[in-house]
Amino acid sequence: LGLAERELGMDGIAYEPFKQVLATESEDPILLATVGTAIAAFDDPSAEPALRTAALLAPNLPQTRCLYGAYLSREGMVDKALEELAAAAELDPEDPVIPLEQGVAQAFRGDFESAYLSFARSVELEPRNGWGLVLLGLVALQSGDLEESCPALEKGARVRPDDLEAQLLAALALRATGWKERAFEMLERGRFTAEGSDLGLVEQAEEQMEIGPQAALEFLEESLGPSSFRQRLMERP
Repeated sequence: LGLAERELGMDGIAYEPFKQVLATESEDPILLATVGTAIAAFDDPSAEPALRTAALLAPNLPQTRCLYGAYLSREGMVDKALEELAAAAELDPEDPVIPLEQGVAQAFRGDFESAYLSFARSVELEPRNGWGLVLLGLVALQSGDLEESCPALEKGARVRPDDLEAQLLAALALRATGWKERAFEMLERGRFTAEGSDLGLVEQAEEQMEIGPQAALEFLEESLGPSSFRQRLMERP
């Protein structure tokens, strides 16, 4: 029930069924890992013991180790997170979620070179991994490599047509690298998905793109890019 409600966007309502599951004191590691991850989004302190217990009960299940590592990295315990994620990767080297989470942890540590390689591995395992592609483009941008950033951002945006920020990131990167026609195509894709206050962000991007490539690059590198990167690292796709 909780998962169904969350899929419908009813996160607040979903919280109660998840807490009811924890109240049963289940020792099912998959159940604990799933519920622990779900309630972590509410900053519930019960998430950590649930995820830790799941990893201890099932140390040979990559899912429990990965979800615990993903939680730890977002709570600032990056070294321990990377230990859990390395164990998960050894257990299942073909799961694209694990290198994605390794990239997140490495980016939190400021190791953007390693993060780039991890995101690239995730995308290699799942080529239509739009979330991973956007992160790949953003970490390249964070490292100052616009040429590497642009194609990943464009591919990610095309895979995620309803992701407004992805469309705008791609539009700005394309404009900054001289692909004017494709840049404005991506801008219009973003405008199509924008509603309410989001239209203001579209207009900001459009204004900088109209000024020229350098203005688009500055807006990308100094405003939208960093804010989107921080937000996406904290989110669980």
